[in-house]
Amino acid sequence: MSIWKDNTATRPTPVPEAKEPARFDSVAKAEFTPTPIAHTASRVAAGASRKESLIADDITIEGKIEGGGSVRIAGKFKGNVHVQGDLTIEVGAKLTGSVRADKVTIAGELEGNVDEATLVDLQQTGIVNGDLKAGSLTVAAGARLRGQAEFGWDDGKSASPGRHGNGHGLNGGS
Repeated sequence: MSIWKDNTATRPTPVPEAKEPARFDSVAKAEFTPTPIAHTASRVAAGASRKESLIADDITIEGKIEGGGSVRIAGKFKGNVHVQGDLTIEVGAKLTGSVRADKVTIAGELEGNVDEATLVDLQQTGIVNGDLKAGSLTVAAGARLRGQAEFGWDDGKSASPGRHGNGHGLNGGS
């Protein structure tokens, strides 16, 4: 016990303890100003909704995706995808379900409908078994579609019952 008391007696030296907290406090005040932290946090929160989620090529998932970000599917997904961002279906990937997204890029396979999109980009390797409803549609040579496509109407998000399902989606006729 006398060793313990000796170590305790030698450790606390009044002069260094008084100086160290004073230096630490002044450094802390200079480094951690509330304004920069608030700006950094708001930038991180604003950028969080712009991130992209990835389903890798060796993954198979069944469920539902909803949210504000973008999604990239390189594997297999069975379920509905409703996002306020973009959806990309990579070459070799397969999505079975309905889609609602801002921009939909299809290079793989979609078995289901695009219920609502601003833009659908059907690439050369893309395959769609279902109906498309979009504000704008881009189709590359070699792409395949089995279903109806409705695009170019006002906002591409809603169609009157008289125009939907009439078999003239690509021609736009009545």
